[in-house]
Amino acid sequence: MTTARTPRPPLMAFNESFRACNVTGYQVYTPAQRLILFHAVAAVLSLALGGTLALLMALTRWQAVQLLPAETYYRVVSTHGVVMLVFWIVFFEIGALIFGSTVLLNARLTGVRFAWTYSVLMAVGAVTTVATTLSGKANNMFTAYPPLTNHPLFYVGVILFAVGALCGSSHFVYNVWVAKREKAITSLPLVVYALLTAAIIAIWTLLHGAAAYVPALLQSLGWIEVDPAVYRTLFWAFGHGAQQINLAAMVACWYALAALTVGARPVNEGLSRFAFVLYLIGINMGSMHHLLVDPGPGVETRIVNTSYLMYAALLGSLIHAFSIPAALESAQRARGHTKGLFGWLRHAPWGQPGFAALMVSFIGFGFIAGVSGVLMGTMQLNMLIHNTLFVVGHFHATVVLGATVAFMGLAYYVVPLVAQRDLALPRLARIQPYLYGGGLLMLIGGLMAAGKLGAPRRSWDVSFALSPISVDVLNTPLMAAATTLLGIGGIVAVTGGSLFVLVMVATVFFGRRSDRPAIGQLGIVAGAAGPESDVQIPDHGGNGWQSPGTTTLVFIFLAWFVVMFLWAFANLAKTGWGVG
Repeated sequence: MTTARTPRPPLMAFNESFRACNVTGYQVYTPAQRLILFHAVAAVLSLALGGTLALLMALTRWQAVQLLPAETYYRVVSTHGVVMLVFWIVFFEIGALIFGSTVLLNARLTGVRFAWTYSVLMAVGAVTTVATTLSGKANNMFTAYPPLTNHPLFYVGVILFAVGALCGSSHFVYNVWVAKREKAITSLPLVVYALLTAAIIAIWTLLHGAAAYVPALLQSLGWIEVDPAVYRTLFWAFGHGAQQINLAAMVACWYALAALTVGARPVNEGLSRFAFVLYLIGINMGSMHHLLVDPGPGVETRIVNTSYLMYAALLGSLIHAFSIPAALESAQRARGHTKGLFGWLRHAPWGQPGFAALMVSFIGFGFIAGVSGVLMGTMQLNMLIHNTLFVVGHFHATVVLGATVAFMGLAYYVVPLVAQRDLALPRLARIQPYLYGGGLLMLIGGLMAAGKLGAPRRSWDVSFALSPISVDVLNTPLMAAATTLLGIGGIVAVTGGSLFVLVMVATVFFGRRSDRPAIGQLGIVAGAAGPESDVQIPDHGGNGWQSPGTTTLVFIFLAWFVVMFLWAFANLAKTGWGVG
């Protein structure tokens, strides 16, 4: 956020619709402020519901407990999937887009009534969908591959929500253009640039969602029949494209949290911007690993998707993987933490919820989600884990350990500042990212271990222990240990998530009102047009800047990457395919 070069418009341009934020120096457009809070509340409510359902699922996946009967389990998992993968994430992201196109640009929000219209449309769609799934009329999950079908109201709800989100993403692009036209900005701050990337991906993704769900709605009404292969291709352009929106938004949160917590700024902002362009170029690669065993895509398509497009997106992530810790190291060394390779890291503000969330998200996503995603996106390796619980472990590492934790970290600052209330229960906020992250590590570890042992992705009884026909290979002590780990991890993670919901609710409704909210230790001061670092950071580049700690960490990460690939291919070599 300190990377912004946003000139404040002339004072006469501000009226009673604007207020000054005394913590950051931003000018906040008050109609936008109310919309941001609306989306924050909707997101937290979605998270609370999804987390409650997650606990029920974890206690059912835990073979020693197996809490829910089969039909109830599928009802719960169908609701959990759409609430957590779509509603929680997208409500937060649309709120972030409104925040980015107004507050971070010191700009007004055009079309306030239009913004409320699509926001309410999203809420109506979400309520309709959840009511349908909880009633047991959409137990085929939100993928619902034909010839399976859900109740028409399920599709109506999702389509209403998607139309609202599409309007919100397009509105963000228009609002940025208006701010540029009115000369409220000279160039986009890096965080807004990242959000623009997310918005572009969102528009592309939601259009594919419409192409998948509108025919599915017509099929549920009995008017047409949908080709399963076409549906799957379009669905995963939506389903996994949505996760690429999360990727861009998550990285935007990383840069914002680095600036807020230690006053960091990118070592090379131009290179960071180029990395987001690479996300746009390689975006189609995200959907392919779900389709690698489908008969439809040709060999050439598979090869291009799992190689060249994969490399483009991966290179973008590797750039951010260096840029963000290097920015942290540079800021910390400027504060005098120069002893040894990692003195800057030891003296970082680990006790602040924003920095804790940044590091849990950054490390968890890089070492688990990123590496497992590349493994799954490799054609040969995908065959080992396709449609097993390993896939579930992977997307919990991306969407939850990565994106959700980052969103939580940013919420600890944005929600109190927008609501003009002190952050409530700060002690709970400090431990929440660690408790949540620790639980997720156990949950993800259990899911991946069970998947590696062959546990199917969507079956109620993952080891078939209660099946009339015994499947001994899935009913072993190792499988029992894996499901126990994921069950305990689920309990711990839901506890950590509950603390976040508690802190947010207490802040919005009971936090002390203040025009300078107390949100913990910051690395910024209010500037003339936005936050500025509270420490003088030397210019990056040439021989005057070094990041030995970050360089060492990067080589550790690359070594981990190589070891995981070698381990995966060794497992592939040992696999007997029963051929010959």
